[in-house]
Amino acid sequence: MSKTDVVIIGGGAAGMLAARAAALAGADVTLLERNPKLGRKIYITGKGRCNLTNHCPVEEVLANIPGNSRFVTGAMHRLPPTAVMSLFESLGVPLKTERGNRVFPQSDKAADIIDALVAELRRCRVRVVQDRAVRILCEDGVVCAVEAENGTYPCRAVVLATGGASYPLTGSTGDGYLIAEELGHTVVTPRPSLVPLETREDFCAEMQGLSLKNVTLRVKNSRKKVVYQEQGEMLFTHFGISGPLVLSASACMRDFRGEEYTAVIDLKPALDEQKLDARLVREFAERSNQDFQNILGGLVPRLMVPVMVRLTEIPGHTKGHEITKGQRRRLLETLKGLTIHITGPRPLSDAIVTAGGVKTGEIDPKTMASKKVTGLYFAGEVMDVDAYTGGFNLQIAWATGSVAGDSAANYCKDK
Repeated sequence: MSKTDVVIIGGGAAGMLAARAAALAGADVTLLERNPKLGRKIYITGKGRCNLTNHCPVEEVLANIPGNSRFVTGAMHRLPPTAVMSLFESLGVPLKTERGNRVFPQSDKAADIIDALVAELRRCRVRVVQDRAVRILCEDGVVCAVEAENGTYPCRAVVLATGGASYPLTGSTGDGYLIAEELGHTVVTPRPSLVPLETREDFCAEMQGLSLKNVTLRVKNSRKKVVYQEQGEMLFTHFGISGPLVLSASACMRDFRGEEYTAVIDLKPALDEQKLDARLVREFAERSNQDFQNILGGLVPRLMVPVMVRLTEIPGHTKGHEITKGQRRRLLETLKGLTIHITGPRPLSDAIVTAGGVKTGEIDPKTMASKKVTGLYFAGEVMDVDAYTGGFNLQIAWATGSVAGDSAANYCKDK
């Protein structure tokens, strides 16, 4: 097979931006993707709508990267969110900004983002080949080819952009970690991030399918330190809890072996204790002859009523006028602090993002070049960088992919 300048391994967000950047810098580019179509994982981001970035300053992006944010500082300044937005609009995809500065295509279709990128790669004459890379070949510590299942691809440089190990059905099966390790790179043990959480309490399964809106979720570690607090939406499941708040919280819970985490839900964040108590007094007075379980129906969702009866230890048939001050206090404390003990995250295959990956200390942050192998570059989730939900992980992919591709092309020119 004829020699190409740059081979990109992986046709996801980072890989496609790397291929584009390398081609625009004048390199001859071959992109290897194991799936029949590019960008398969992008299809499922933002529930199929593709939350492609966050319309905020670079400093805010970095604040939403809990680990190794300094490593991507340079890349973020080279391709900040505003530049990502301009890029996709120039490719014919109108965008819109929603709550939390989350950016989506106006069409709410992730396919529009992928189609635009595929058309751009075609315009840039990127050669796209369906093949699964097995290893990167080197001579005297310098990249010389990529060995794949269907052939060998001689080249001058490689960008490894295979993604992590989450959502393996999209092709993210951890191949990149094995390839990097074979070349002498250290891989920080992959772990799930932006992942639903399993809980000790059975009542979560009892409320399976119940979605809570406008609640505050607070997560404490074993030292009672609050590691996460935010208001928004969450969901009860057969195994525990999920939803936007929970996924974000999971990114802050980075040590399930050494810590015990507790989630505390404020079901009435708009009311302080004094105002909520006044409301409870009023409810019990106005509905004095009704059963407690029926009164609860006006305070919490239907599926939560039997759970609240059990947690407060107030018999369901107690009349409103019979409820004591102490019982009212227990109800108030439960409404303001429904406590759930976390036993751990769901499996990595259920995670949106993989934390861990190729150690960033072994990568040059200015160029995304390997410090161990000449001609090797990294981009996206294969590296040990991950962020909270809100478009920040795709922003990392776009930015690091662009830098890696451009750097690989410039290396080929110099060589």
